[in-house]
Amino acid sequence: MNDPAVMIARDPLGCHEVRWPLRHLTLAGEHWPASQPQGERPPIVALHGWLDNCRSFARLAPELTDLGDVYAVDLAGHGHSDHRPPGQGYPLMEYVADLAELLDSHFSGPVDLVSHSLGGIVSILFAAAFPEKVRKVAMIDSLGPISKPPEELVDQLRRSIRKRLSGSGHPAVYPDHESAARVRAQGMIPLSHEAAMLLISRSMKAVDGGFAWRTDARLRHPSMLMMDEQQVLAALARVAPPVLFVEARNGLLSRRPQWDARIRAIASLTHVEVPGSHHCHLEGDISPVVAAIRKFLTDGK
Repeated sequence: MNDPAVMIARDPLGCHEVRWPLRHLTLAGEHWPASQPQGERPPIVALHGWLDNCRSFARLAPELTDLGDVYAVDLAGHGHSDHRPPGQGYPLMEYVADLAELLDSHFSGPVDLVSHSLGGIVSILFAAAFPEKVRKVAMIDSLGPISKPPEELVDQLRRSIRKRLSGSGHPAVYPDHESAARVRAQGMIPLSHEAAMLLISRSMKAVDGGFAWRTDARLRHPSMLMMDEQQVLAALARVAPPVLFVEARNGLLSRRPQWDARIRAIASLTHVEVPGSHHCHLEGDISPVVAAIRKFLTDGK
């Protein structure tokens, strides 16, 4: 990794806090140092899912440090990273642009991308646009952007603008992290209490009366524009680096017929099914995920 990223003291999880200044915001994250000389192997850059943060990789990252340095990034608006300025939102392609600037500014040479959910979407689009910057892409329960038929474009635009105009309302305040973790565990994508506590440790801030979400409330606003399925397939067809798709047996992507066409669209794809839910890399027995990613990253060196 290149300077001028700012490294901060080691965390109890065995990682260092990092800040990566970009032109218009600063991204934050955590660095698990390589446990042995890295040699020619590229660093691993990990990208988390929607409304999560880089602690999503708190269990997986230490299992990969013998392969090299692992850098888990808080996407903009998440964790300790900056929020986007007032008047802006969080369109998907801005995350791809953030990743491009992060790698150009703070990393030298190609990287391996290990990603989950939204992070996987960002990774695969980046690999399509900038294949020379990526050696391999591993996606956990993620296989490209959510698509909408073209005839739904105007209704989607209307919903998004109406939400932007109405705002996000008053943030909830919780007396302690345990209370917030109970809410997070029972959210749209359920989590175990232990996994929720890991994420909460980076998603909350102290306010009068307790704790509130640090996550930008605008992340919940509907997207103004979404790709249709033909655009997604065209993007996936441009992905040159090898790709690993780790499908969680009880995850968000199970039993959806359109995935077959997406799998066929990627030129070099390895598909592995593992037990568990959408957060199969964070809760329960993560060893199948670890084994799949380690094999993929080390095959062919």
